[in-house]
Formats: sequence, C-alpha cells, structure tokens
Amino acid sequence: MKQLFQNLKTGKTEIVDCPYPQCNRGSLVIQTRSSLISLGTEKMLVEFSKSNFIDKARQQPEKVKQTFDKVKSDGIIATFQAVSAKLDEPLPLGYCNAGVVLEVGDGVSGFGIGDRVISNGPHAEVVSVSKNLVSKIPDNVTFEEAAFTVAGSIGLQGIRLASPTLGETAVVIGLGLIGQLTAQLAKANGSRVIAFDLDSEKSALAKTFGIEAMSCNDPVQPVLDQTGGVGADYVIITASSASEQIISQAARMSRKRGRIILVGVIPLHISRSEFYEKELSFQVSCSYGPGRYDPAYESAGNDYPLPFVRWTEQRNFETVLRCIANGQLNVKSLITNRILFADAPSEYDELGQAHSIATIINYPEIDIDKEHKMLQIVSAGNVSKNSGELAIIGSGNFTKSTLLPALKKNGTPVKYICSQTGVYGPYLAKRFGIPYCTTDTDKILNDDSVKSVIITTRHSSHSKLSLMALESGKHVFLEKPLAVNREQLAQIQKFFSE
Repeated sequence: MKQLFQNLKTGKTEIVDCPYPQCNRGSLVIQTRSSLISLGTEKMLVEFSKSNFIDKARQQPEKVKQTFDKVKSDGIIATFQAVSAKLDEPLPLGYCNAGVVLEVGDGVSGFGIGDRVISNGPHAEVVSVSKNLVSKIPDNVTFEEAAFTVAGSIGLQGIRLASPTLGETAVVIGLGLIGQLTAQLAKANGSRVIAFDLDSEKSALAKTFGIEAMSCNDPVQPVLDQTGGVGADYVIITASSASEQIISQAARMSRKRGRIILVGVIPLHISRSEFYEKELSFQVSCSYGPGRYDPAYESAGNDYPLPFVRWTEQRNFETVLRCIANGQLNVKSLITNRILFADAPSEYDELGQAHSIATIINYPEIDIDKEHKMLQIVSAGNVSKNSGELAIIGSGNFTKSTLLPALKKNGTPVKYICSQTGVYGPYLAKRFGIPYCTTDTDKILNDDSVKSVIITTRHSSHSKLSLMALESGKHVFLEKPLAVNREQLAQIQKFFSE
C-alpha cells in the first residue's frame, strides 16, 4: 500500500510503501479511485516545507514562543533535536478522497463492501477512516466529481454560519477552489452572489456558473454600486493572502449589521471603528462543520443528534454530494489537471501554477493484498541477533519522542514497531533501525522470538492488548493504565489467578 508524504524539513514529496491498515471498530478501509489536491491547504504546506528555519518561524510565531519555553526548560540542544525530529516526521498529504469500501469494521452500519464512498482520507492507495467521516456517493456522480465533496463542505460550513435568507446578497472574496465551490453553493441556497479575485481567468470561470464575478484590487465600491449603496448582507472570505486589507474591505462593503465569515487564511487586524459603527458580526469557520476535531465524534464514532445539531460534517458531505448529483454544483469545470498517483510527487513541485484550480489524482484499479501488513525495513543481513526480543505496539507521541529515543540511547534493539494505520511505522523503523513495521499485532504475538512487548496505544485498548500478549507468553510493559474499567481489570486478574 503506497501513500504520499511531505517532509517539512527538506521539502521533499515522496510516495512511501506502508503496511495495509487495520480495520478497527467504527471504521472502514477504502481503496482509493480518485483524490483531489486542495491547492490552498496543500500549497501552503509545501511552501512551508521548502522554506528555511527563519521563514518557518515567521509563518508560525505561536510555535516560536513554545520553542523558547522549551529552551528554558530543556536546553538548546534538546530543543533543537526535538524540533528537527518533529519537522522530519512524514506528513500525510490530502483530505479529499473517493473510492470503494474494502472492509467494514465492527459497529458500522449503513455501509457494505463494494460501496462507492467519499472520505477525508489522504492521498493513498488504501485508507482507513472513521465511519462519521464517510458518505455514500450517488449513482450518477463519478469518483472524480465526488472527490470535491470534502472541499465543498468547507465552503458550505461557511455559508451555514452566515445563516442566509432567500434573496440576500453574498460576496465571496477569493475564487480559488474553495471560493468557486462556495460561490456556487451560496447561489444554490438562494443568494445573489458577487465574487472577486485578482486572477481574471478565475473570475471568468465563476461567471460561467452564473456568478457576478469580477477582477479588481478594491472590490468595495463595485459591491456598493451593485447593491444600490446598501452593501452585502454577508461576506465569505475564502482567500489565502498576507494582505491586511481584506478584512477591512469586507467590513466596508457590508451593510449595517452584516455578517462576515472567514473560511480562508488572512491576517486579522480588525478596525474596531469599522465593525462598531455598522454593528458587524464576524466569525471564523472551522473546516467541514460540527464534529471536526472532536475525538468523540471523529474517532469514537458518536454522532450528534440531528434534532439538536442539524448539520454535522458528515451531513454536510451528504448535502454537497446531493448538490453535485442534481446539478446545482458543477465541479467538472473546475478540473484543470488530471494525473496518475505515481506522478503525484512531481505535480507537487509545480503546485499552484497560474490559473490552476483543481488537480485530480487517479489511481489504478489493482488487486489489494490485505495480508500486506508487514514491511521489512532493515535488510536481513543487518538485523541484530538480539532484535527479536522486544516489540512495540503503538506509534504515538510518547513512543516517538520518549520511548524510542531512550531505547536507542540505551542500545536496546527492537524488532517490531506496530501502528494502527501504518502511516508512521516505516518512518520510525527507518529512523531507529527497527527491522519490521506492521499493522497486525498477531505478527508480533505469534513470533516466538519476541519475549517482551511494550504497549503505548490508546488507554481503552491497553487491557485487551495486554491480555493477548500475556496469553501469548510475552512479558508486558504498559505506558499507563492497565485498564479503564473494573470489567477490564477483572479479566487481567482472572488470567493471573488461573
């Protein structure tokens, strides 16, 4: 299974071979057919990775303060090593994925093997995604079209926060991918839409969708002219820019008590007088909608009750798919380039060329080896004779920043590193000289040469994994805790009492 990664230290984009991911409870494993490169977000990551340390610091001043605090507590050398290691970690690219379900985990209903679905999975041949971040694709929507769903939901959430009523005038500032989708969705919602971009070709494209689009440096007066001096009812900023004028322009083009929603990335130097005199409302939109970044929703799979939270991120996905299916959202015309997955690294070198809107990555329809759950990273001739005694299950922050560096410093050989998705396993194995990375705990538990297992997974899995390891005759070290409830603890006690 191959996946696309970005190295934030070197700027290198590469395809890496990873083990087939686990299909955990509440998740689905999906074979990708098409994915979408989101030029705004991914261009920003690529440019950040290719900048020097000083430019990286300028782009993330809040991280600089954290770094200085760490210098005070840990010293310069330790801090430099920690920052270098963090930047050297592979960053999965992409979040707009369309494909076919290969496996359905326990606790998942409404999906079956072979279903055509979208998800926020990365650019990879196979992805494992929580059920609340997956939606079915309508029959008349292609994989390429469906790949726009997650990006469309970002714009849709901005519209939802604006709470438009039929006939209101909306202004969209910035006509990149998200801006084009937002303008079309606002129009479908019953708003008159005026849109601006410095790129005349992007404005011309928006006009083909029935948007009153234009290209100019200062859009304030055109908006006032178009609205008879009233101003916009709501403004959605989808631009990614370093200009400090955009927020001021949004305020000046708004009517009294208008609403301004920020979806893009701009400096926020707000003039109190501009907002005070018009009693303007300002809000920042968070990604795809309610549920985003909430572990209880995204990881644990707990849905928000519809009567109380009408539009979750998953329900936003479904809305965008319906809009594509019924013709309210035209995404085919936004595709400026199509590439094969194997050519993706070279595409990132040219990311963000003039007038580019959306690049689709297409994947070959190949047979996926579900048993490809282990990779040998170190060649057989270089494997230490003592490396068979220890394995680690879990590749989180504790493992990366504390456990593996300590074991390496002590000269303790490790044979396996096991991770849930296989994303960080190959990187950690190469960095710390571990012969094998895997996503299958049975590979470890059935290996008689492994005498001890260190478990650093999520707390809820500690009891089950510990019991499995003990029953396999392994010594077990747990980061913490042994169990999270009395029932789990009783199972461990029963093992030792017998």
